[in-house]
Amino acid sequence: MAVGWAGDNAINDQIADSIADEVARARSRLPKGESLMACEECGEQIPEARRRALPRVRLCLACQEEQDKHTTRFTGYNRKGSKDSQLR
Repeated sequence: MAVGWAGDNAINDQIADSIADEVARARSRLPKGESLMACEECGEQIPEARRRALPRVRLCLACQEEQDKHTTRFTGYNRKGSKDSQLR
């Protein structure tokens, strides 16, 4: 059912666009190149099991955990644009 200027499938399109944006954002954060033998932050050896489990890994577990603490969470934005949802 269309509401205002929106088409019949507008909500599903918004959901699909939000998912596509999040997938693209997650892929852009993946490391590039070969896995490193040593952490690029501290120089410690990266265990073989970690390198096999995470292709292209660049950091040891301790440095990765520290980096994750400082990474801001992405909250997205309101595609719907309704005033009520913006006030929350």
